[in-house]
Amino acid sequence: MGGGGSEPLDYKHGQFLGPWGNLGSQTQKGIVTYSLSANRQRPFAGATSAAIFNTYRRSRAQFLYVVPPLILGYMLIDWANEKNHYYNSKEGRMHDTEAAEEATGGGTVRA
Repeated sequence: MGGGGSEPLDYKHGQFLGPWGNLGSQTQKGIVTYSLSANRQRPFAGATSAAIFNTYRRSRAQFLYVVPPLILGYMLIDWANEKNHYYNSKEGRMHDTEAAEEATGGGTVRA
């Protein structure tokens, strides 16, 4: 009882049923298949022009889902960078010490 090989699959009758996809059934009748030579096929016929127009159509359809969040994200990052530059400047530090003095009434701030 090993695996694979030419061992029969039908243990009761001792017949090999065949490989996968051809498990011992009779051949089908009335089925006609046609094929085309590999050098006659054009798998990329019209692919470049179709790709350009399809990409444009799909991008246009997704424009309102992608661009507004990108604009809002850029504006948020720009605002945060400006605020950071202000807080790390001389004026920002002066503003911070004035706010601390107003909050404590001239005392010290505990950390």
